[in-house]
Amino acid sequence: MRILYIDIDSQRPDHLGCYGYHRNTSPTIDQIAGEGIIFDRCYTPDAPCLPSRTAFYSGRFGIHTGVVGHGGTAAQPKIQGPNRKFRDNFDDFGLARQLQINGYHTAMISPFGQRHAAWHFYAGFNEIHNTGQGGMESAEVVQPVVDKWMADNASKDNWYLHINYWDPHTPYRTPADYENPFKDDPLPDWLTDEVIEKNNKRVGPHGAHEIDMYTGNGDHRFPKHPGKATTPSQVRDVIDGYDMGVRYVDDQIAKIVADLKAAGVYDDTMIVISADHGENLGEWGLYGEHGTADDPTCRVPLIIKYPGGAKGIHNSKFHYNLDLAPTLMDLIGGEKRAIWDGESYDEAITEGKDIGRDEVTISQCCHVCQRSVRWDNWLYTRTYHDGFHLFPQEMLFDLESDPHEQHNLATVHPALCREGQWRLSRWHDAQMQKMALTGNDVVDPLWTVIREGGPFHASLTAGQPGIEGFNRYMQYLEDTDRKEGADALREKYAVQLEHFAK
Repeated sequence: MRILYIDIDSQRPDHLGCYGYHRNTSPTIDQIAGEGIIFDRCYTPDAPCLPSRTAFYSGRFGIHTGVVGHGGTAAQPKIQGPNRKFRDNFDDFGLARQLQINGYHTAMISPFGQRHAAWHFYAGFNEIHNTGQGGMESAEVVQPVVDKWMADNASKDNWYLHINYWDPHTPYRTPADYENPFKDDPLPDWLTDEVIEKNNKRVGPHGAHEIDMYTGNGDHRFPKHPGKATTPSQVRDVIDGYDMGVRYVDDQIAKIVADLKAAGVYDDTMIVISADHGENLGEWGLYGEHGTADDPTCRVPLIIKYPGGAKGIHNSKFHYNLDLAPTLMDLIGGEKRAIWDGESYDEAITEGKDIGRDEVTISQCCHVCQRSVRWDNWLYTRTYHDGFHLFPQEMLFDLESDPHEQHNLATVHPALCREGQWRLSRWHDAQMQKMALTGNDVVDPLWTVIREGGPFHASLTAGQPGIEGFNRYMQYLEDTDRKEGADALREKYAVQLEHFAK
């Protein structure tokens, strides 16, 4: 069997037609989805990019691998210790290596390992095609490499190919001559003038005034990615810029489908379309980033077309991206590894059974330090470091009636908050028990991140912005009529500022 894994960086499910989006962003993806299964509630357990892809290929939660951040200790895998053999766990037990063991030729077209110095990402691959621009390349750079690989290999059997597209990732940068097909389409109806004005008053990096992270200057190299989103027109620029990236990738997938059909192997190829994480597009006041432990950031599309498998159905259960590793092993007759945290859902693919998990725990330690739990229609979020956004310690959202998380119900439903905290504690206890039995330490990397000055993109030490940058940002908040927020942040972080200034 041939397995094609299409990894679209920052792809939100709800900006694809097959997930109900009102814009025509994904005609090819929608066609593939109609020939397979749409998984409605798949999540990365650890966001964003580096933690998510580490979890995916290792088959393990970030709390175990240690990779939960973008810098500092928590951007490096934990030392395996005296039980490390000639090779390490990433190679011995990673998904790509298991595919090799089962006779698959593994290939990757992605610069990601170099982008994040994530050399473990390459473990188990026979071929690695680094497109060379560290994730800043658009599809016109990636696609020629894909086209050549398909021409050379598509008709062969037993291959696994990972293709990484970047265009929905910030900064939004489809080519200048790629016309906007959505200029006459309405914005998502939840982005009202009232929501836009409410977001203008919020503080924190990647807010309405500072999409660049801590400024609103923009970058002349990326005219489709504005520096601010304080007006309806600028918000439209953000949404259109993102959606153009989605459609541009879909155009490339159409070429891949044509290549597979020309080689006579389309029907016999398993196609998986997913992402490392989603994107904040106004929720919680953030634009053009993937910086929270919630649905916009952690929910990812999962579309699987399997030869002879179920077609045209939705799976409603919860899944993690790392559940694909044991699922693939069940599908190809390989061995599932005890070290993995995933659960197989192979019968959902082969027979269309609506199977999966009843809840998932999701984490973010790059822009904020948060853990959340999703069950039924609820999202409960606990914030340990707010990333300079003044998020409350507890948040609760009813995602059935409020999918864009506009109404925090924590004070309305304290019993549900207690249940959410119990679910988080139960998950955490189970992971610490597993760590005590199988790991080289019993360190929760979330607390390592906080000890080292905070999440890398909201750090007072070696990350961004540092103490001087924090003070500049406070002045920027005052200059943009948000002095009250600046004063609240100075008060909240006074102890940390004094501690790290020593």
